Formats: sequence, structure tokens, C-alpha cells
Amino acid sequence: MPATPQGLCEFIDASPSPYHVCATAAARLVAAGYTELREADPWPGPGRFFVLRAGSLVAWNSEGDPGRAFRIVGGHTDSPNLRVKQHPDRAVAGWRVVALQPYGGAWLNSWLDRDLGISGRLSLRVGAGIEHRLVRVDRPVLRVPQLAIHLSEDRKGVAPDPQRHLNAIWGLGDTAGSFLGFVAAAAGVDAEDVLAADLMTHDLTPSTVWGEDGEFVSAARLDNQGTCYAGLEALLDLDAAPRSPAFVPVLALFDHEEVGSTSDHGAQSDLLLTTLERIVLASGGGREDFLRRLTGSMVASGDMAHATHPNYPDRHEPGHWIEVNAGPVLKVQPNLRYATDSRTAAAFELACRQAGVPLQRYEHRADLPCGSTIGPMTSARTGIPTVDVGAAQLAMHSAREVMGAADVADYSAALRAFLSPA
Repeated sequence: MPATPQGLCEFIDASPSPYHVCATAAARLVAAGYTELREADPWPGPGRFFVLRAGSLVAWNSEGDPGRAFRIVGGHTDSPNLRVKQHPDRAVAGWRVVALQPYGGAWLNSWLDRDLGISGRLSLRVGAGIEHRLVRVDRPVLRVPQLAIHLSEDRKGVAPDPQRHLNAIWGLGDTAGSFLGFVAAAAGVDAEDVLAADLMTHDLTPSTVWGEDGEFVSAARLDNQGTCYAGLEALLDLDAAPRSPAFVPVLALFDHEEVGSTSDHGAQSDLLLTTLERIVLASGGGREDFLRRLTGSMVASGDMAHATHPNYPDRHEPGHWIEVNAGPVLKVQPNLRYATDSRTAAAFELACRQAGVPLQRYEHRADLPCGSTIGPMTSARTGIPTVDVGAAQLAMHSAREVMGAADVADYSAALRAFLSPA
């Protein structure tokens, strides 16, 4: 079914960590007739499949594959947040404290004075082996308190120091309890069986559609679950329509974009490239066929884009102001923080025209540092031409972000048209 603002809210609320993003997407894919493949197993011929590697997922539909090139929508599953340190338990001035540290470029002040839950993954000893289990505590167990204004030197507040000022309170007492033991109990496992853990905080405020006419979406992790949801709906909507596709549609969602993507399952890994090659091999092609198919392929690197802020319009490039509810955003940066060039920009412009949605064009101010995406590294890693696109939002990297409600459907429609151009 088409992407909706409420659908996006439900997707985000179900997905507090990258592992949960993959689990949420996997459940939708299975319900739509996709089959999960394990990388260690032989792969069957053409069909609807997906593969998981930790917090990353690649899905594709190669049914009736006659040697087509690929159209790929890429995004990332991770978002800036506060993550639990390896030895988190502390006792300070009668408070039981959990030691946290920022992940990615978190806008730190936005995480203060919020009700925080815990999510992530536990790695457990099971017999002689190891099992990985998702964990999620959706009740307020942590809070990072703001300093009272009366205790700041100039009554203008304090910029949080990432080492000293982001530890969360979770109880009282002079002896620190075992926070990992608490999480293990919440997951229904014995703390002694927990060999390792990847744990992070999430804001417990539910996502919502708001505004005078319901024209906005307010949620955590819009960057970049807005793309994860839009791309997933684009792929599934494409499957539901009769078609004679010119390309094999692929959805590639990577972890670790917010910290550089250099991991075994980030965008700089071999995950996408080996998956594409195995799709070709499973359909009866060879290495030569794979390399030839790459030359006709294209990637849309989806990430969120900066809407022009009404209180800070001077921070935006003149002539490139971006509005919410005004269509997807094409992102261009000549120093290759974005991968777009005229070839790929033209392809996405055509996709928007096919979808019947407007297109906005964004450039960053030349005197401000520009963020980046999976686009440049995916393009360099695979040799596939790439366009960087997104949906407009405010408060990027805050614990709570805002986008336009109408942009949810328009963004997904443009990605659908990109996957299967007319």
C-alpha cells in the first residue's frame, strides 16, 4: 500500500535501534512473500529475497530476471543517539548512574531531560555457541538531567561535555547496581549468559502527525528511518503492480552511516557488491555478466535533507531554500560530499516527473561544513553512478525531528519510479 504519515510513525515507533529497523523491515518483506537468505548458504535462482547482516539489510526482486541491470535505493538504519558504555555502572553523590556516550553527531542538548528507554542486541552463550537476541525496554528507565540555570556561570546554560555531562540517572543508592543485569532480566535471560551487548537509548515520546491540518510529522530518527520506510514501501508497492520491469529493484539499508560506514556491514563493506554478484550468479550468469550489468545500473542514495529554517534563514544557500511538503530534494555538492552529477540528477528528475511529484534542488552554503551520505562511498565501492536525494526536515540529529506529512508519500512515489522507470 502507498506510504502514509501514520505508517511512517508506526515504523519508527517499532524500530528504536538499527537491529529493530531490520527486524521491522524483514517482517514486512516476509508478509509480502519475500524469503530470507543466509549468506553462508547456496542461493536459489530468481525470486523475492532479502539478506541480513547485523544492522543492515538488502532486499531485491529478481523474478523473471533476463539479465537486467540494477536500480538500487540505499539508506541507513542508524541514527545519532546516546549509547551505553562497556562498564556503565557508577555511583555518584547518592545516585545510581549509567555511563553513556554519544554515537554519531548527536545534538546533545536535545537528549537532556527526556524519558529514555533502552534497545539493542544481546549476544548470549547458548550451549557451546552464541546467539544474538534483540532487546527493548519501552519504559522510562534513564534520564540525563539538565543543570539548573542557577548553577551555570552566566545563566546561559552549559554545553554538555560528552565525557562528563551525559551520564544518566536510573536509581538511588551508594552502591551502583548492575545495569546490564537489569537489561538481561528485562529480556528474560540470565545475566551470566550475556557475553556482550550493543545497547543504546531511545526517546519514548511516540511519533505523531501534528499541525493545524495535520501537515507535519514529529518523530525520533527521521534521519534516516524516513528513507528506510519510504524505500521499503516503494519496493513493496512496485511488487504489487503488474509490470515489465527494465531493472532488478534493490533496497539496501546500511548501519553505521553516522560514524563513517567503515564496518563489516556498513556502506563501505562488501555487502552490496557481493549481494549483487550473487544475484547474477544465482540466475545463471557469470563474472563477466555481473560486471556488464553494473555499468547499466544506478543508485539513489536516500537520506534526509535540510529544510530552510524559519529562525535561521541566513544559514541556507540563497536561491536554494527548501520547503517541507514541496516534494523530494535533489542534493548536489561539487566537492563530492554528495555523489550527484548531471547524469544521475537527470534520471531522478525523470523519476519525479513519472511519479507526478515536484522536485527541489539543494546546495549547502560554501562557508559551512557539509554532511555526507552513503552516496559517495557506495558509488566509489561499486562503480555505479549515484544520485543523492532526500526528504526535507528540520532539527536533523536532534532527539526529535520534523518533516512534512505530504512528503512521506511523495518521497516514496519518487523512489518507486526510480526503481522502475517508465
